Amino acid sequence: VRLVESGGGLVQPGGSLRLSCAASGFTFSRYDMSWYRQAPGKERELVAAINRAGGAINYADSVKGRFTISRDNAKNTGYLQMNSLKAEDTAVYYCNAKSSWLEYWGQGTQVTVSS
Repeated sequence: VRLVESGGGLVQPGGSLRLSCAASGFTFSRYDMSWYRQAPGKERELVAAINRAGGAINYADSVKGRFTISRDNAKNTGYLQMNSLKAEDTAVYYCNAKSSWLEYWGQGTQVTVSS
């Protein structure tokens, strides 16, 4: 079972990044998916969530209107499109897949927003 995030990096304020979460070893379409982030010295927080069918989308207030979560079950991949990035978005971003019985986490990808 694996969840592998990619797409992180260094970007200037106002820029964009698209994170991907590639799932393998389990039936991705049976799991709800979320993106979390953890900044240095802070607790991990929920950024966005999407249910297994691609609906019931929720965002943290801090990213509403700037981030978009999506998924492609045929490709076993989830995405987080991040626009208008701010310095306070700097964090390690984690992908999470959760069913009624099981939960999986990726290893995280670093996003740094700095000029």
